[in-house]
Amino acid sequence: MAFSQGISGLAAAASNLDVIGNNIANSNTVGFKSAAATFQDVYAGSRVGLGASVSGVVQNFTQGVTQTSSRSLDVAILSGDGFYRLASESGEVNYSRNGQFTKDNNGFIVNAAGLQLTGYGVSANGTINGGTPAPIQIPSASMTPKATTTISAAFTLDSRSVTPTKTPFNANDSETYNYSNALGPIYDSLGNPHELGAYFVKAPAPAVNTWNVYGTIDGAPISTATPPVPMGQYTFDTNGKLATPASGAFTVPTLTFTNGSAPINTTVDLTGTTQVGNPNAINALKQDGYTSGQLTAFSINPDGTITGTYSNEKTQLLGQVVLSSFANPNGLEPAGENVWKETAASGQALTGTPGKGTKLGSLSAGALESSNVDLTSELVNLIVAQRSYQANAQTVKTQDQIMQTLMQIR
Repeated sequence: MAFSQGISGLAAAASNLDVIGNNIANSNTVGFKSAAATFQDVYAGSRVGLGASVSGVVQNFTQGVTQTSSRSLDVAILSGDGFYRLASESGEVNYSRNGQFTKDNNGFIVNAAGLQLTGYGVSANGTINGGTPAPIQIPSASMTPKATTTISAAFTLDSRSVTPTKTPFNANDSETYNYSNALGPIYDSLGNPHELGAYFVKAPAPAVNTWNVYGTIDGAPISTATPPVPMGQYTFDTNGKLATPASGAFTVPTLTFTNGSAPINTTVDLTGTTQVGNPNAINALKQDGYTSGQLTAFSINPDGTITGTYSNEKTQLLGQVVLSSFANPNGLEPAGENVWKETAASGQALTGTPGKGTKLGSLSAGALESSNVDLTSELVNLIVAQRSYQANAQTVKTQDQIMQTLMQIR
């Protein structure tokens, strides 16, 4: 027996203890993946081995338990083998399963080490850009206002209504119309609100199923003609359903203001309006304009899209997180701080967007993937590794005793 077997066994057992100890130390590290030392025997042209050596350290990339969190920027990857793609300020790319993120003072989503989460940006028309992933930056600018171009509403008009005897229409005289309601507020190009009013007047016989719609803007009549001209006219069939216009829509005359905004050209669609024997009422109202707004919150969705919520009660797409996978995750190089680096052994990163049913997995905000270390198993492994170390130390001790015996022969 030579000393090499025992010494190599001691070195291998020590490495095993290091790996197990590292697993135990990181049992509470978010996104940590446990590892196991693998060994190989050593021969050198002899049938008697020269001991053992560590052939490598294999990581276990099975998913850890998902735990809920109270932070919206804590994100877990569910049912997939994807990694977050993180970039340093110098452009170096790293990969991680740790979804503990924060927003820095420049609006970038970063991890504890300051690495920036990457993904796709948003184009001017509000769609995802795609292309090469780049650090995701949450915009600090307010949402640009949008002028109202379309108003959709649905009314119930009372078929029992009697044509007003007092004419012409006057918004300030309730005896000249049957029913009125607001179609606003609507917004100009600067985000200023304006009140658009609709006034319904039942036409006289024989057009008893016809209604004329007049309008006011901020209390002033839209029509300046004498007598006033209606904005639209609606006819209903004998079942109370809208017959004309077939589209259900009319165009409001161009609205101009003295506040420096652009003129408003708006279409009103009253599809769904009926004339029946029930009291006048409004059943639905929606318009597509809005004032400016400040970002109040944002959230990450399962498909990686980031949605911002603004003070004007509108939402806007801000970007999309991407994930990367590898043909051989065990080829990744651990770089500390919960990240790995791509190597030739891992293969190139395969980057795409997350989603349910995809290989990369989906995202869950307000959750974290805990370490996949099984403490019970690691403590058992620790005992086994300790015994192995003691046994190899005993072989060295035995060899030393044999050498002493040989030295004492005279």
